[in-house]
Amino acid sequence: MSPGVVDYLFRQLVAGEPPEDVQWGREGVALSAQAPGPELARRLSETDLDALTPTELFHYVRAAQRLSQWAESLREVAVERYCAGADPA
Repeated sequence: MSPGVVDYLFRQLVAGEPPEDVQWGREGVALSAQAPGPELARRLSETDLDALTPTELFHYVRAAQRLSQWAESLREVAVERYCAGADPA
């Protein structure tokens, strides 16, 4: 864990707060609830992995998996359309 994360977790412990960043959840859609698509891709690409707590990193990985599955489904549809329209000659 980066020193910033350790400092954050220590401050949360001293204040009696949970180790997760609950303020972020109040400000918008949580990463774990973000629908797959361009906005999720943007948020993942802009995230500083070194600043994430273990719980946040878990949610990041799950979100990246959802995005990957979404992109794979787009690719499959495109391949099907290409094959359906391809000239057999």
